[in-house]
Amino acid sequence: MKRFIATALLAGLTSTVFAAPVVYQLDPSHTYPSFELSHMGFSIQNGRFDKSSGTITLDAEKKTGSVDISIDTRSLNSGWEKRDAHVKGPDFFNSDKFPAMTFKSNKLVFEGEKLVAVDGNFTLLGVTKPLTLTVSNFKCDMHPMMKKLACGANASATIKRSEFGMSAYVPNIGDDVKLNIAVEAVQK
Repeated sequence: MKRFIATALLAGLTSTVFAAPVVYQLDPSHTYPSFELSHMGFSIQNGRFDKSSGTITLDAEKKTGSVDISIDTRSLNSGWEKRDAHVKGPDFFNSDKFPAMTFKSNKLVFEGEKLVAVDGNFTLLGVTKPLTLTVSNFKCDMHPMMKKLACGANASATIKRSEFGMSAYVPNIGDDVKLNIAVEAVQK
């Protein structure tokens, strides 16, 4: 009986907390921005960024919120140091001059209870353009280990890097770049 009452209280608390805007801090150990693009048509090459930060604000009842993510371009990791040095240089990310790329949004798109997209602005190399992230695997719930509210999702989009001024070696190195972000965030 005590367990039933505790579960009922927790369920009531969870629905009450979800009823107001909740601010979530990105969990850097479970947030994984990555990219993939064609290498001369021979293969699809992948890379990731090891450092990112930001917040997600969600009002689940009103289905509104915001996203503010910054990805450290200096943390690029393609698995080969020589390539990383080149890609961080002026031909591509120009990380010394532009140490971050960002995504900011105030528009979350829901279908029923499910978050399916986030419309916002993506900034790369100082150029800002509208971008829609398609969201899959969205979940918010009480984190079983941290005992705090947490949200997670996978989001993706494809950009043309040349539209942001990153046109080195196009078309041999693909212009279309698929961005993938696995993200988890915990209530502040």
